[in-house]
Amino acid sequence: MDKKLSLTALTALVLSSMVGAGVFSLPQNMAEVASPAALIIGWSITGVGILFLAFALLLLSRLRPDLDGGIFTYAKDGFGELIGFCSAWGYWLCAVIANVSYLVIVFAAFSFFTDTPDNTVFGDGNTWQALIGESVLLWFVHCLVLRGVQTAAGINKLATFAKLVPLGLFIVLAVIAFRWDTFHLDFTGVDLGVPVWQQVKDTMLITLWVFIGIEGAVVVSARARRRKDVGLATMMAVISALTIYILVTLLSMGVVARPELAEMRNPSMATLMVNLIGGSGEIIIAAGLIISVCGAYLSWTIMAAEVPFIAALHGSFPSPFKKQNANNAPSSSLWMTNGAVQLALVLIWLSGSNYNTLLTIASEMILVPYFLVGAFLVKTALRMKKPALLGVGMIAAMYGLWLIYASGIINLMLSVVLYAPGILVFLYALKNREIKTTLHFIEWSIIAALLIAAVPALWYLVR
Repeated sequence: MDKKLSLTALTALVLSSMVGAGVFSLPQNMAEVASPAALIIGWSITGVGILFLAFALLLLSRLRPDLDGGIFTYAKDGFGELIGFCSAWGYWLCAVIANVSYLVIVFAAFSFFTDTPDNTVFGDGNTWQALIGESVLLWFVHCLVLRGVQTAAGINKLATFAKLVPLGLFIVLAVIAFRWDTFHLDFTGVDLGVPVWQQVKDTMLITLWVFIGIEGAVVVSARARRRKDVGLATMMAVISALTIYILVTLLSMGVVARPELAEMRNPSMATLMVNLIGGSGEIIIAAGLIISVCGAYLSWTIMAAEVPFIAALHGSFPSPFKKQNANNAPSSSLWMTNGAVQLALVLIWLSGSNYNTLLTIASEMILVPYFLVGAFLVKTALRMKKPALLGVGMIAAMYGLWLIYASGIINLMLSVVLYAPGILVFLYALKNREIKTTLHFIEWSIIAALLIAAVPALWYLVR
């Protein structure tokens, strides 16, 4: 396999996958639930947790350079065939559903330029015009990735730099317009009517999701030009994203008082930019949002195709997933991934249904691999008898557990509905392996429990 992804390309991949649409609504989201004091505490706790998780990924990329595709291989090597598959399946399924949301968001943002009160073109991204546009973008990116992951990553690098321009402009203008008396007004959030500790908890329910994509460089590690760049790219991207999030949220509260900020329509950054530079500010942010989401979508398309490909190479996914084209792109995995995305887009348009519940449940599945990363580092540290590694692994694992708990245990339990069809895929892949593998009694017990639990979980969802 041709290894061409540079440090810059890897960093851009991770940063782009983390910084998507959410950052443009973050000022209002945070102001709605927290005071400046709570934000400072909340970001401090989140920052420590996510930096330790990033450090765990860096260490594992150095300690186990033989394990490509991290999210899958760490789980498989550490906890067996079944857990490895579940990690890959959950990640892939979440990526598919997330890509659907990215496409919808892009054309919902386009409605800013096309729609009027009397004429709806793209609406909320669920009109027939939006479906056509989403499908065109879907298959354009598909063709782009087929030209090679390296080519797609190069274009993503340009998109990442482009999205940083409006964000950087906003931060600079917000620094200039920042007023300490505005920021310090009701510093502890008395008007919110809840104690600071509850505000901190509420902020962390938001910060849960802003770092999803941290694993980007690890997922495509097999395509890195230099192996040591994988962990370094992860750390650089996390520090960059954390800095952007902190500056955007805290500076906003120094530009507009928290109660006013909390009432703004999202993307709230657009309204703030109007306050800073006039009407053109809204256009800048709307354009930035579109570029940002397109970049994030490209990153996630690369990662969504890569994980099943790596899993298929190990025999955990059916063998058709491991085919590559002449450009070393995971072509079969990409076709199946984007086919699933296209089907979902059509179903959403036909049914007019709200898929937010499904998105929430699927997003829960992507948090489990984060916990497994920390747990695998703990296991590695115990094997190597290195207390310092053990400490990093334990903190990363505890942060992973916190993410799962805070995002909702109920959603995790409901995710068995999405794991159930995956189990059938897993059993099919095992049956058709060239080298047969026997599952342990515990693994068969887990499979039985998942299939049985899927019945009441499905009933709960559809009732």
